[in-house]
Parts: sequence; C-alpha cells; structure tokens
Amino acid sequence: MVQRRFVIAALASCLAIVTTNTSNLLTPQANAQSARNRNVIVAMTTSIEDSGLLDDLVPAFEKKTGYRLKKVAVGTGQALALAEKGEVDALFVNSPKAERKVLQGGAVTNRRLVMHNDFVIVGPGNPDKAKIRGSKNVVQAFNAIAKNQALFVSRGDDSGTNKLEKDLWQQANIKPVGSWYQQTGSGMAKTLQVANQKLGYTLADRATYIFQKKNLTSLQVLVEGDRKLLNLYHVMQVNPQKFPKVNSAGSKAFIDFVLSSEGQRIIAAHGRKEFGQPLFFVDGGKSEKDYGF
Repeated sequence: MVQRRFVIAALASCLAIVTTNTSNLLTPQANAQSARNRNVIVAMTTSIEDSGLLDDLVPAFEKKTGYRLKKVAVGTGQALALAEKGEVDALFVNSPKAERKVLQGGAVTNRRLVMHNDFVIVGPGNPDKAKIRGSKNVVQAFNAIAKNQALFVSRGDDSGTNKLEKDLWQQANIKPVGSWYQQTGSGMAKTLQVANQKLGYTLADRATYIFQKKNLTSLQVLVEGDRKLLNLYHVMQVNPQKFPKVNSAGSKAFIDFVLSSEGQRIIAAHGRKEFGQPLFFVDGGKSEKDYGF
C-alpha cells in the first residue's frame, strides 16, 4: 500500500511539473490574447473628447464592464476610414450621410443613435462684420459671411462638422476661397481657439463651444435654430465577419453601455452641474426617422 501511494504521489508530482511547464509556455500568448480582448479601441469625433464627455463616460464603462477603452479622437471621416480598414473595434461619430455609406459597404454593423445636440455659428459679437446675429437661416448666414469676406475659420479635417460646413457652402452656391477663408486642419477645440484669436466666424458643435467657452472671450453664438444644424451621434461596431480580429465582444459591450439606462443617465447629466444645461440630449431607442431623416 505504501509503495502504491509512493507511485501515485510521484506521478502526481510529474504531472504537476508538466502542467506547470505547459502553463508557462502558453502564458505569454494567453496573456497577450487576454489583454487584447480587454482593450476596446473606439474611434470617435473630437467633439466627444473636447466637450469633456469622456471624463464622465469612460470610468463608468470600464468599471461596469471590465474593459479598457482606448480612444482614437479624430474627425469622423478619419474614424470611418479606420473602420473600413478594420483598425478599430467601434465608432462614435456624427456624420449620418457618410456613416450610411460605410454601413452599406459592410465595414460596420449595429449602427445605433445615442444622442444629439446642435451646431451653431459663433463669431465676434462686436463687430459682427457679416451682420448675421440672430439669423435662423444658416445658408443665408454663410452667404453673408462670403459676401462680406468676413474671416471664416474651418476645421478642414473631414470631420462631421467639416462635412456639414462643406455641404452648407454648396447649398449657398459658394466655393470658399481667398484670404478670408482659413483652415486649421485641427479638431473643434483648436479651431475655436484660432477663431477666438483672429476674431473669425466658425461652425461649431454647441457642446464643445459651451465646454470651452471660458477661454473664448471673443466668440458668441450668432446663428442657431436652423433644422439643418441638428447634430446626431451614432455608435456602431466594426463588422467582425469582415474583420475577424476586431474585439466584437468589447465593441458590443461599449455600445450596450452607452445605450443602457446608466450610460444614458451619464450623457444626459453631463454639463448640467457645471454649465446649468446638458451638453447632449439622449436618444436611446430612437432613430434618424424620429427626426425626419
């Protein structure tokens, strides 16, 4: 009996050694895979970062899900291009027309409306060279800016804001060229800073303007309220059937979170305490059809 126990113990010891060695051999790969799957890469328009929303949203998402969010804050056009290459896991962007094109191409899936706010034209209140203060017609305001060759500062970065701006110039039958039209090639916060320094006009999302307003002493909201200025934000997953390496579980967890009651509460509350008004209005359960698109 003693001999039998000795043999069993010896076998168990050998098995433990083999198991340990095998575990050590597999651990680097397994750990790398595990770490990769815990990271969710989300490409998003810069206004989401520049408005401070991520400071509220990301910690709650990571605590709730255990994932780590890796943000890529770029213009919507760049974000969509990354998705078409399968280089990110999810998108959080604001250019519906461009989004639908990528969706139809099969690069993304599960496109959902999360929230909205609006765009505004901001500029120097005194002097208002283009005399657009109080206008409710954004195309007419663009015409007035061009006619008076009043300085207009464009993002020029293929963002959702920039795409809308180009569309508005087209509707006004104007090709903006000349010294009065300048492009920063930067995000919303930087473009607002340039417009503030140079006393120029620019098209901005309201959330970023409000969040940055304390540093924008020369700029005021001059044009608002036109239906063309509605700003819709969607999330979507990069299609795992087309790009098998994307973190589909993580991207779905991100989308589920921002549309959950907790995520929507966080978005709806953002800005209320500091600015006395929300910077975004939640749209969980809604679609573009609810806004006539």
